[in-house]
Amino acid sequence: MATEDIEISGTGEPETAPAATDDTQTLAATAEARVRSYPVAPGVRLNVRSGPGTHYRIVRVLPEGATVPIYCQRPGDTVTGPYGTTNIWDCIANAQYVSDAYVNTGSDGYVAPRCS
Repeated sequence: MATEDIEISGTGEPETAPAATDDTQTLAATAEARVRSYPVAPGVRLNVRSGPGTHYRIVRVLPEGATVPIYCQRPGDTVTGPYGTTNIWDCIANAQYVSDAYVNTGSDGYVAPRCS
């Protein structure tokens, strides 16, 4: 069975996941499945937040041309972006979320399991 290290901190080094949380449990369950990566809207430096909403703190900023894995998705604040208006937030790493309005998934709905 293959496992995959997830770069969380942006340092290039894999990081050990913290004690299990709802997101961590979902990520662990999803690691077994094939996780797809999707491009962020062209010309966008995308804020990555600690939760599914604009009121959560920014934990890092993705550079232009980034692609993101979507491990799970959950509803949160409604955001308007290049790909429409949505309340779907994509979990791209442990406790790291981006609005689906900025990710080109090719769908207006969920493309990954719901975060537990």
